[in-house]
Amino acid sequence: MNVADSELVMGILKNKGYRITEVAEEANVILLNTCSIRENAEVRIHGRLGNLKKLKENRADTVIGVLGCMAERLRKRLMDEQKMVDLVVGPDEYRRLPEFIDNAFTGEKGIGVKLSRTETYDDIEPFREEGISAWISIMRGCNNFCSYCVVPYTRGRERSVDLESVVADVKKLSERGFREITLLGQNVNSYNSEGNDFADLLASCAVIDRSMRIRFSTSHPKDISEKLLQTIADHENICNYIHLPVQSGSNKVLDEMKRTYTIEHYNSIIDKAKELIPNVSFSTDIIAGFPNESDEDHDATLEVIKRSRFNGAYMFKYSPREGTKAYNLEDNVSEAIKTKRLSEIIDLQHKISFENNQELIGKEQILLVEGSSKKSDQFLAGRTDSNKVAIFPYSEDAGVGSYVKVKINRATSATLFADLIEIVLPGNEKINLTA
Repeated sequence: MNVADSELVMGILKNKGYRITEVAEEANVILLNTCSIRENAEVRIHGRLGNLKKLKENRADTVIGVLGCMAERLRKRLMDEQKMVDLVVGPDEYRRLPEFIDNAFTGEKGIGVKLSRTETYDDIEPFREEGISAWISIMRGCNNFCSYCVVPYTRGRERSVDLESVVADVKKLSERGFREITLLGQNVNSYNSEGNDFADLLASCAVIDRSMRIRFSTSHPKDISEKLLQTIADHENICNYIHLPVQSGSNKVLDEMKRTYTIEHYNSIIDKAKELIPNVSFSTDIIAGFPNESDEDHDATLEVIKRSRFNGAYMFKYSPREGTKAYNLEDNVSEAIKTKRLSEIIDLQHKISFENNQELIGKEQILLVEGSSKKSDQFLAGRTDSNKVAIFPYSEDAGVGSYVKVKINRATSATLFADLIEIVLPGNEKINLTA
């Protein structure tokens, strides 16, 4: 979501004549786009601002701004403690950025952190560099108010982008040769535009270009429907991969988290998806050490990992976020126990990821080629429909944006290794993958 918001900001500023530089020393304006989901993200931003202090001292006319969730949450602290910050702008006031920047050049500090119930930026085209993958925000904000989460307070209430606007964006990206889009929302399942739900939007996007993969994130278990699962099954180019945060395997903890579903409901979604969607894969989010979490609650989380057999997971120790309902709960699980439980969760998930990948050895997969392997330009890297990274020997015919068929010959918990069988679709060509 931050990548998509950064592209939105770049689009707004480029329309006002700004150009982008990758070198901070060359910049007249430096903007840090922030996240408040985890405490560590905020710590890193303060570190970045510290690194920029010398640059500001050497070039007093440089404008430095903080954007995004942290801007709304910590606006006073940023202005008072980080005195070199010239503007603080929240996620619903990006339209005013050019105005704030102009004022900052005259020495005026700018704060714009009002939340909106209507702003979706659907009339602004984000700046996207050439590539194969793009992110499209289909909605902003969140109505769920999970007790540990700051998002409803920093990004406001839910509002959806018009279906026609999203479809138009997908068409433009298809014409530019993009091969994959990811539809973004804090809870895509609650998307609603003039009676069109998320399944309707997915289907409308899927038929635009059958050679373009469609992904989405994130799904809330309380809103996922059989209609949505069937839509994924009906369209070959909607990836059979669902990120479905469970957070905990304990109904007691889920209730205190205000997640509004039971683990039995969560399991039923997994079962229905496996019934309807061939080779469907799941990833998840898990929080270890939530307040009042007992050993039995932790064991229940381990059980849901074993049952669901996720392909991957984002796993974290609980950290209190000021302003959330859980912040008022006693953080009574010790750091040592949090660390131990998180380690057990990570070890179990790595074991299952390894076992899942071993089952693919000897099987064929279609990859979207993303570029050279990080470790060697003698190998190429691509991604499967189920969001697994696979490495295979370099071929000059398998350019970025190509679809290739490979055969998996070995695997770790994180990576598949394969032999190239054939080029299914060279870069920049279109084909109906359902044919």
